[in-house]
Amino acid sequence: MSLLGVDEAPPFSVVNPSGTSPFLLTADHAGRRIPEACGDLGVSAADMERHIAWDIGIAGVTRALAAALDAPAVLQTYSRLVIDCNRNPGVASAFPALSEATRIPGNVGLSEADKLARRSAIFDPYHKQISALIAARAGRQTIYVAMHSFTPVYCEVVRGMHVAVLYNRNPRVSHLLADMLRREPGLVVGENDPYSVSDDSDYGVPVHAERGGLDYVELEIRQDLIQDEAGQAQWAARLARLLPLVVDKMRADELALGQYSGVER
Repeated sequence: MSLLGVDEAPPFSVVNPSGTSPFLLTADHAGRRIPEACGDLGVSAADMERHIAWDIGIAGVTRALAAALDAPAVLQTYSRLVIDCNRNPGVASAFPALSEATRIPGNVGLSEADKLARRSAIFDPYHKQISALIAARAGRQTIYVAMHSFTPVYCEVVRGMHVAVLYNRNPRVSHLLADMLRREPGLVVGENDPYSVSDDSDYGVPVHAERGGLDYVELEIRQDLIQDEAGQAQWAARLARLLPLVVDKMRADELALGQYSGVER
């Protein structure tokens, strides 16, 4: 029997599945729902508003950006506290018993059956949907854009950057976008800071993008800049303007090296 009841929200939502843009957007931490079968995980309503439960503001940015780019987007519905869809389910942080300094009682002592139920109901359908969209785009250029947000202050340390690009084995898109973001007035841009991408700390980029040979960027936007609709619209508009320029620059570089065939990848 599924963890999710028949009247509960599905584990993901898809925006613009037939979008013609080369970009495919994902938002692993877009939502903060908890399945009824999990109760409240022992977490207060106030804590469920915090970053420990979701990436504040990123759902609005992702939906607006998908519309502006004509790009498909997949957004996770359930809280990262139920199962973190940007972690390998085999690692402890996929079911955190402690998030920052906050205890998550509902994740203490989870059985393997409990973990499998969460994975089967939430994690697997979400990632199967992403894989299906990528497969449907075979023969077309696809650039994987993992959308995230970060807290302005973490453990009393102020984070001065406004936005960051993260990468691991293939930094091409990240470097190009970082250069363009730095030309925006007043922006402080991080690279692999405050986070970085690795096989241990991430799932979406290593599995869907790097293993699949896709260009990609993992984006982190500071949450106080996108906590309201105005900020979300501003950042979506900025990224909708810059990301196509990244594609243009990639093609220009390939032409200069005699590598661009004119065929979409």
